[in-house]
Amino acid sequence: MTKSKETTQVQVEPMDERKVGINDSLSATLSRFRDLDDGPGTRRGLKSRHIQLIALGGAIGTGLFVGSGGGLATSGPAGLLVGYLVVALFVWFIMNMMSEMVTLLPLPGEGTLYAMSRRYVGRSFSFTTGWNIYYAQAMIPPTEITACAFVIEYWSSANPAIWISIFLVITILINVLPVNFFGESEFYVCIIKILCITGLIILGIVIFFGGGPKQHGVLGFKYWKDPGAFVDHLVPGSTGKFLACWTGIIKAGFAFILSPELITSCSLEAEYPRRNLPIVCRRFIYRLFVFYILGVLVIGVIVASDDDGLMGAIKSGSSSAKASPFVIGMTNVGIHTLPHIINACILTSAYSCGAGMLYGASRGLYSMALQGDAPKVFAKTNRWGVPIYAVAVSALFNFLAYLNCSNSASQVFSWLSNIATIAGFISWMFVAITYIRYRKVIEYHNLTDRVPYRPPLQMIGAYSAAIFFFILTLTNGYAVFIKGNWDTSNFFSSYITLLVVVVIYIISLTLFKEWGKWQKHPSEVYMLDVLELADAEEEEHKAEFDAKMETRNGFGWKIFYSIL
Repeated sequence: MTKSKETTQVQVEPMDERKVGINDSLSATLSRFRDLDDGPGTRRGLKSRHIQLIALGGAIGTGLFVGSGGGLATSGPAGLLVGYLVVALFVWFIMNMMSEMVTLLPLPGEGTLYAMSRRYVGRSFSFTTGWNIYYAQAMIPPTEITACAFVIEYWSSANPAIWISIFLVITILINVLPVNFFGESEFYVCIIKILCITGLIILGIVIFFGGGPKQHGVLGFKYWKDPGAFVDHLVPGSTGKFLACWTGIIKAGFAFILSPELITSCSLEAEYPRRNLPIVCRRFIYRLFVFYILGVLVIGVIVASDDDGLMGAIKSGSSSAKASPFVIGMTNVGIHTLPHIINACILTSAYSCGAGMLYGASRGLYSMALQGDAPKVFAKTNRWGVPIYAVAVSALFNFLAYLNCSNSASQVFSWLSNIATIAGFISWMFVAITYIRYRKVIEYHNLTDRVPYRPPLQMIGAYSAAIFFFILTLTNGYAVFIKGNWDTSNFFSSYITLLVVVVIYIISLTLFKEWGKWQKHPSEVYMLDVLELADAEEEEHKAEFDAKMETRNGFGWKIFYSIL
């Protein structure tokens, strides 16, 4: 093994995996992995602090700062809170499932959902999974680039195409540079987001106790009583309150979409993945609670669900600070300097999410190319270890942001964005299915004791997550079936993704001749040799980390590394 942080670029030879046994020697396994001659391979250019901050602040985005206002209006403060609590629990399960599978085999190209489903489930399933999540990740950057342009309109009335062009170039540029540039960018942006949401939560607590300039008493849970904790959504009575709660769950899902997949993808281009990823996961639930759950609780305290400013912003379709429930609530109590600060945070959040999802899409395409399910050209990397062609073709989706410069085309773009979000729900269902098959393989080969990271309640979480996200996918557009609420475009954007995924799966079953055998038998999955390769690389990482610690043996460094 080399001491370089450049990872070995590998590809599985085209072969019938059913003929691969678990007793193959290490040399036989390595012979199935060959270097691609056209590039140096991806590199572990992300440091521990990059992964920690991406995990800490990566999920904080426009969904929380702005999108939560729509959830408050349709669900009420209690419905919004319940929605975020439920989805946060399942996202935690998803994060743990992804992390357990990645830490077992933290090898090049193995950290994507596509690669794991290819190994543990089957080719047709992985082919469908890979292209589904690729579309979802590739469609999010133009959405966020558009959000950046609309946010800028808060300060400038210039043509939005100008700002779309600027942020499009920045988003692409950060992804074609060495990966450590992406890491540094995300590191500082995440610090800004964390400081912003922390400050907003503190201000919310101050307002709760009546500390605003225009307040004359404790606010408390006033808006939970009037207009009420739940909104009667679409229909009156208890049914309407239930629908409000379910809508809160659906909208909360949009805020978290694809964040666990991004974190695990980043970890494979980071130092010491078996050390860093479990640390990230163990702290993930606390971060979800502190930033998201406390954040939406504050929103429900400081803004009424029928607030005139909130309703006006939703009706106008604003994406800037004008639509942020944090800004609306604090402006109502006399804090008027906040909108500019929040607008800057929304801007950095939108940029961060766009750049991160372009990174995730390019690595997913790279992984599929390594396995032969995408053109081989996308497995080529440049001298910096960036899969440059995968980045380039994924970046082409960014130009869809220009559709928003036309009122008629913006409706088409809205459909595409909604479709991508539903693809994210389907992706989480696929994570759960892949994990269930992974556990079957591990138990069959008696490798349970060699799994580096074993979170609690995972099998319960996997089965419940698969069922939950299946139901969420089927019901995400339920509103169109309520009498008098039919909308063809909403029906299309809510359910076309499910149809496309089913069609792709049927085609792949036919193409790969897997009808009647959608999953591998555990005996058909080779594990021991690849696990030895991963263990050998881990020993090298451990030696490197120990050597670094020897040179940084001060008390301050020990505290720093214990925090990381």
